[in-house]
Amino acid sequence: MATDSPHTAEACITSSGALARAFRFLGKRWNAVVLGHLSGGAAGFRELSRGLDGISDSVLSDRLSDLVAGGLITRTVDAGPPVAVSYALTERGRALMPALEQISRWAQENLPADGC
Repeated sequence: MATDSPHTAEACITSSGALARAFRFLGKRWNAVVLGHLSGGAAGFRELSRGLDGISDSVLSDRLSDLVAGGLITRTVDAGPPVAVSYALTERGRALMPALEQISRWAQENLPADGC
């Protein structure tokens, strides 16, 4: 086996570590779905809550906080009146969209529908 191959043990460990980190974050229920919804543009809490069937307000609030802390979305407060809060993808969040679209396409082609 050639030693100049990009598939060395070190590369695999680094790649596997990065993949594990990504899925620890993205594998948290609803995170990827919230990001996908925001790919269509900024949205307020109520709009997100109505657009994501099955998510509770408390879970949505937690996921939005996680995504803001992770630097994938921004939270903007418009002092109003009335006060309005909106969420939007950051550049880092937008950079993730092609990968999420690929995962979604793979799921459509390879996983049985679960009635959604």
